[in-house]
Amino acid sequence: MRDLLSRQTWKDILPEDEFQGALAGRVWRPGIGPSVVAIREDGTFDISETCPTMSDLAALDNPARTLRASAGERVGGIEDILANTPFDQRDGTKPWLLAPVDLQVIKAAGVTFAVSMLERVIEERARGDASAAAAIRAEVTRLVGDDLSRLRPGSKEATDLKAVLVEQGAWSQYLEVGIGPDAEVFTKAPTLSSVGPFMDAGLHPKSTWNNPEPEVLVVVTADGRIVGATLGNDVNLRDFEGRSALLLSKAKDNNASCSIGPFIRFFDDSFTLDDVRQTTVALTVEGEDGFRLEGSSSITKISRDPEDLVSQTLGPHHQYPDGFVLFLGTMFAPTQDRNEAGMGFTHKAGDIVTIAAPKLGKLVNRMKSSADCEPWTFGLRDFMMNLAQRGLLKTGQEAAR
Repeated sequence: MRDLLSRQTWKDILPEDEFQGALAGRVWRPGIGPSVVAIREDGTFDISETCPTMSDLAALDNPARTLRASAGERVGGIEDILANTPFDQRDGTKPWLLAPVDLQVIKAAGVTFAVSMLERVIEERARGDASAAAAIRAEVTRLVGDDLSRLRPGSKEATDLKAVLVEQGAWSQYLEVGIGPDAEVFTKAPTLSSVGPFMDAGLHPKSTWNNPEPEVLVVVTADGRIVGATLGNDVNLRDFEGRSALLLSKAKDNNASCSIGPFIRFFDDSFTLDDVRQTTVALTVEGEDGFRLEGSSSITKISRDPEDLVSQTLGPHHQYPDGFVLFLGTMFAPTQDRNEAGMGFTHKAGDIVTIAAPKLGKLVNRMKSSADCEPWTFGLRDFMMNLAQRGLLKTGQEAAR
């Protein structure tokens, strides 16, 4: 990670229009605790006295306006805070960056792109065996094609296609959520467990076939308003999930296996939900062995609109009083061979994963075994006690009103 920092500056993680947007993050302040900060050209400013949690800020009628209007105490320059974030080179007496979400539930939508859907079908039929994937990929593509982006899930055309595939014995649970009426929405990770930019991201030590999933996340309030967005890596274990869909939680939820950041960009005149719909997310993986993988995922090719995914997540059937963030899914499914021919891509320890989008900045993490990543020790009880000791719980209630 030190070499990575030497090649990049603090400006590299910002959106292309830098400080034009309403950017909010979270910083750990030694001796104080986790603090919501406004990211500005002249530094990072702790606005906890106004909004003690990111959930409080997101719940406001106009988060961007409050973020800009809140003065706050200057914590430091973003470059110094960023440089102090990697766990193996951190000075515990100085502040460092955290993931930009706190009380929000971390949800994820799966199989929202045609390419991703086909790869999930392949995983299922390969039963977690990477060597069998190439032959099955060719068979599945012959049956269903490789461009289903124009097929509206739940439509008559989708229902007719399902009937044909069932008759041919090619129907799958992944095709069901890919083109059926109901989206796949699951809980990615526990509240407060995600890692942020320039932190280590985790892979289950028993996994031998895995990949990054570069995605946009939308920030949603308790009443269903989409108020902002950020980037994330929905780290996935292809072998675990391929063996059985019932292993989804084991494939998705491990220590440090959910990366979010670098900041939340709240909606305003410079950035709206339509910008999210037009976003292309770029991915780069750089290995210590010299391996390099590049890819991208365009939200324009998503099968389900973000508002549809949000409506299927929240409603009379399910409430989220502290709001939630929602991974929108990815069309990126790496098939490039890394070691042996036909074995496809899998991570190696030390891989540097960079996820970037023009208006959301750049999220960078180093991949390690989950057992070797910084342990998650600061949970909800600690968070509530910290806010109470700082006298911020009353402030949070006032912000919510």
